[in-house]
Amino acid sequence: MRNLKLLKSLQSSELQCLGSPQCLALRSDTETLLVASQYSIAEFNPQTEQVISEASLTADGYLPTDGSGCVVGLQDLAELESACLATAGGDVIVFVFNTSQLECVGSVDSGLTSMSWSPDEELVILTTGQETIIMMTKNFEPITEFAIHQDDFGEGKFITVGWGKKETQFHGSEGKQAAQRKAQDFKPAAQWDDRRPRVTWRGDGQLFAVSAVCPNTGARKVRVWNRECVLQATSEPIDGLEHPLSWKPSGSLMASTQRHPNKHSVVFLEKNGLLHGEFTVPLRKDQAKVKELLWNNDSTVLAIWLEDLTAGEDGRVNTCVQLWTVANYHWYLKQSLDFGTDPSHAPECMCWDPERALRLHMATRNWIYLAYDWGWTTERSPGTDASDHANVAVIDGDKILVTTFRHSIVPPPMCSFELQLSSPVNQVTFLCQPQRTNQLAALTANGNITIYDQDSGGEPDKVPNEFRTMIRPLVFKRTFSTAIHQEAPLFLRHLLWLKDNLFVAVSKGLVPMSSALILLRPSQDTEANTLSVRCRLEVDGVVTNVVHCCSTRLVALQLEDGRIRKFLWDCADPSLEDWRDSSGCSVNFPVPCTQMALCSVDGQECVLGLTDRSHLYAADMELASNVSSFIVCDDFLVVTTHSHTCRCLQLSKLSVKALQAALAQDGGQNDETLRRVERGSRVVTVVPQDTRVVLQMPRGNLETVHHRALVLAQLRQWLDDLRFREAFECMRKLRINLNLIYDHNPKVFLENTHTFLTQVNSINNINLFLTELREEDTTSSMYPRPGGCPQLQQSPHASGCKKVDVVCDAIRKTMEDTDPNKFCLSILTAHVKKSIPELEIALQKVHELRVNPPEGDGGVNAEEALKYLLFLVNVNDLYEHSLGTYDFDLVLMVAEKSQKDPKEYLPFLNMLKSLEVNYQRYTIDKHLRRYCKALVHLSNSGDEHFPEVLQLVKEQKLYSQALRLYSADGAHYKALSRAYAKHLLEQQQAEQAGLLLWRCGELDSALQAFATGASWRNAVCVAQQIPLSNDRLALLARELAGKLSGQRRYAEAAMLLDQYAKDCEEAISTLISGAAWEEALRLIHMYDRADITETDLKPALVEAALAQTFLVETQAAAFLRHRSRLALVRQQKEDKARRMGVLDEDGPDCVDAELYSEASSVMSASKYSHSNSRVSSRSSKNRRKAERKKLSLKEGNPKEEKALMYALGEIITSVDKMREEIQALLKALVLFRFDKQADELRLVFQEALHAMEEAIPEVWPQDTHSSHAPLTGPDSTANSIMASFQQQQASLTSQQDIEIFTPPTMRTGVEWNLDF
Repeated sequence: MRNLKLLKSLQSSELQCLGSPQCLALRSDTETLLVASQYSIAEFNPQTEQVISEASLTADGYLPTDGSGCVVGLQDLAELESACLATAGGDVIVFVFNTSQLECVGSVDSGLTSMSWSPDEELVILTTGQETIIMMTKNFEPITEFAIHQDDFGEGKFITVGWGKKETQFHGSEGKQAAQRKAQDFKPAAQWDDRRPRVTWRGDGQLFAVSAVCPNTGARKVRVWNRECVLQATSEPIDGLEHPLSWKPSGSLMASTQRHPNKHSVVFLEKNGLLHGEFTVPLRKDQAKVKELLWNNDSTVLAIWLEDLTAGEDGRVNTCVQLWTVANYHWYLKQSLDFGTDPSHAPECMCWDPERALRLHMATRNWIYLAYDWGWTTERSPGTDASDHANVAVIDGDKILVTTFRHSIVPPPMCSFELQLSSPVNQVTFLCQPQRTNQLAALTANGNITIYDQDSGGEPDKVPNEFRTMIRPLVFKRTFSTAIHQEAPLFLRHLLWLKDNLFVAVSKGLVPMSSALILLRPSQDTEANTLSVRCRLEVDGVVTNVVHCCSTRLVALQLEDGRIRKFLWDCADPSLEDWRDSSGCSVNFPVPCTQMALCSVDGQECVLGLTDRSHLYAADMELASNVSSFIVCDDFLVVTTHSHTCRCLQLSKLSVKALQAALAQDGGQNDETLRRVERGSRVVTVVPQDTRVVLQMPRGNLETVHHRALVLAQLRQWLDDLRFREAFECMRKLRINLNLIYDHNPKVFLENTHTFLTQVNSINNINLFLTELREEDTTSSMYPRPGGCPQLQQSPHASGCKKVDVVCDAIRKTMEDTDPNKFCLSILTAHVKKSIPELEIALQKVHELRVNPPEGDGGVNAEEALKYLLFLVNVNDLYEHSLGTYDFDLVLMVAEKSQKDPKEYLPFLNMLKSLEVNYQRYTIDKHLRRYCKALVHLSNSGDEHFPEVLQLVKEQKLYSQALRLYSADGAHYKALSRAYAKHLLEQQQAEQAGLLLWRCGELDSALQAFATGASWRNAVCVAQQIPLSNDRLALLARELAGKLSGQRRYAEAAMLLDQYAKDCEEAISTLISGAAWEEALRLIHMYDRADITETDLKPALVEAALAQTFLVETQAAAFLRHRSRLALVRQQKEDKARRMGVLDEDGPDCVDAELYSEASSVMSASKYSHSNSRVSSRSSKNRRKAERKKLSLKEGNPKEEKALMYALGEIITSVDKMREEIQALLKALVLFRFDKQADELRLVFQEALHAMEEAIPEVWPQDTHSSHAPLTGPDSTANSIMASFQQQQASLTSQQDIEIFTPPTMRTGVEWNLDF
């Protein structure tokens, strides 16, 4: 739906040359023109209008001096820095640019009729007067010569397998008569055909085609040869085929023209010579002839050069050039250049620019050079309010195809309505005035401006077939002629309709390379219908773009070099000034842009521009380099990119730099500004105050998308304005999560629940909203607010209440206060959808409806409510909950609506009804597995059911709950206590079992339980309460003392033996065994047993001193051995790393550091991966045990360093814990004068502690943790960082690893040594 818009035009003054131009070529490297006439060849600079060089073709006799000669071909040879031309007399001449000399490189006696070079300028085809083709190299060496007319079809001849006769074949819609049809007689070429061959090359230079008049039939035929001059195909006989022939550069089709009895068509041929499509040129029968067809270099535009066959009243013929484009298999006439009937202004030769696809060069008969530059544009209405219909106008000859996208999406070439004009349209513009942007003005080829206005009729009428007209077409209002002298076609460009009777346009300036801005206003004579020039401003430069902003009424224009100017038009004295930014500096585009738009970015006016190279600029800053199209709609910038995405950015929330960053990033998972689109999509328009974005695909069809950014922005605006109905309908239609209604602003929603219910006003919609409620905050997860949006107040449920519960309660309360009968189903939904469904309450409400049916219309009966409740909840769950209400009427009501068999539930319900109330409820609760409630009801059923209580308690382990239901002095309480105690004993909780039995008076059982759990103090108390005899008490004491000794509780065991068993000797012996020297000495002196000192105490002291000394020496030796091995392991590791070139004296910062770290991490991690998987399901204790098994001290183990550090830490910890034990032993040794043993033990222990304190900084250096951090920095690579990170993960995967790398703490504050 794009049009061709004239960006700029160049017109030179008349050159003083003889004759008239016959051939035109362009030098791309110097942007100069080569023009050949019947007298000379000249190189012309159109910018300076100077002739650079010229050479006469008549001086050396190449052409006759009387001007009857003809140049049949001209080609620029950039590689040879020369030009080649061919004359009708048969000479091939080279024009050297540096010397301006002519050199004849060959001559054909029969003359030449055409010359055509291959696209790569390696080959040249010459057609001669003898109807032959000569192929030569670029050095003019002949390759071959052959006849144009050949009887053979070519290598591509169609194969017939000979199945049946022609009469028996299927002929489609033509019927069987096609078999008897005689061969058609083809008419010879038209009399105006010049009979000259036409040669055209395919874009890749592999094929060329020749159109020539067949000597036998007199009609034209097209033949296709390959690069080796082998005939490939001959066209089928085409009646009325004319001489123009042009191969589409993309290579798919050739274009020619065909004259029919009732129309004139442009036809397309495939390389096999078969017809493939056509379109009709809008001409009357025998009105004009087609002189030439020319494709531009990207195959998007086909130029048709037409000339009238019959002269007018003045005896002159009219000439025009038409530009056609195709989309969706429809050909559009986009531009029409009418040169009038003056023969001096008619073009004599024309060509497309080989580099700039949309630049057309031509030279007129009076030596005036014309150049036109077009660009693609989409003409859309500029409105930003809801009154704008989102019109898009497409030019198609003398028709304007208007589509109103607000009301319907009509794919091209169809449209909402057509506007028929009397002359071909070249430009369309909409009125730039708010509320009236649907009005349209068209600039036609004859220079008139036609205005169309909106139909002022009432509502669209409904026709008898019940179809209603959605929108009325625009109606013709007025046509203005322009009071400006038209020197050349398209004398006006960039037409803007500023307000009612004011237009602005650009025309040619008074001096070369300048333009003029003209303001057009209707003349005072209202009947004249003429636009006169109100003001004319000369612009120092060529204006290539003019844009207008409907909201700010600013007009900006761009010059050819990228300069931006602001046009102050709405004042008494219009003027131009530089476009300046907020700091007052003048800003310009770095390169010229073909498309422009005005917008407000972060509150500042900004000019956006898009180049033909897909670079998007905001003034002088490049925003993106892969933009295929863009549009500014209200506060949003919508762009499509070559990476097949569509971005929508809110301009008021972003600065220019933020806009640049947003376009550069890829976008996250929930990035609302980005969406994927089909490859090659371009934005057509955005419907104002709506969410629709219309995209056009490369093949021409349309797609409408609701861009997430536009949708969410519109929703946020509606929710801020409390327009819940519009927001709800939009969210439901576009599948937006309805949680956003609440999450957008929870406080406001809860304060306006009545407004929400009033606007939505639909039970189904309210139920849908409630059922979609989730606990997540969609403004944080699914629809995060864009940057720059203020964060609204957090939801009130953040303190602990759940969001779903808060919303359900608020909506339910409002509905109950408003109309509980009307919102009955929604109230039920609010109960059911809470985080803990309130099914009992919902069922109770249904039961109330059954008991008290609603009065009046609009209410819901119990049947409907229950049916709806069954839709929300599983029928079995609802049945169970109804049973839990103990209301059998409700249970029956639910059961009847379910699929249950009455034979299944009626006997069960009847059985329940026959039971006593409490036992009935116990049975129901037990059936529903509500054992706590069942226990309560069963306890109230009477003493006869206590065995069942006891059984239920034992099965479900409800001991604590059961004890609360009975008095402590009752028999049932004791029975429950005995059962509970038995359970505790089974759980190895003997002390608690004893306390429970003691409490209920079961002393013997309590004593046994305390004895089992070695709770000797409680056991002694119970034994004395029984009471036990002294002998039994002594026996109990000895039994308990044995258990305590086994648990290394020697002091408690000695106390029992001393106080209750009355055996002081055994008590002292127990204390000596437990190394409680001071307590043993106390009992010895208390009972005056000095003999025990000599027999037991002193020998035990000497033996303990020797054992402790040996133990400390052993630990110290192991510590020294592990420490030495650790130093060696670390040294070997460092040497190995240095040999691999990983580490240097500064650390691991060389370029290959990742090799070692990655290899080591793989070795250390993968070797034991099976062990990790094997112990993954174990408990944490077993897992730590399995981890310790890996820490083998075997030399060469990959984790030997860790194992050594772990062993050293264990030794230090165990030795440090010996401080108190050593101190007590030293005191006893010194007391009994074992000084030698004491000194030996003290020295050994002191040396061991000192060695360990010194070794801690060495074994656990300060950088232990940092060495396992990922290696980063300027010298790191991605591989090295990843490998070191993996090594860290492999080395610090367990808590044990962290403990290993943490140095142990020694208790230096604990005194163990004696001062004497």
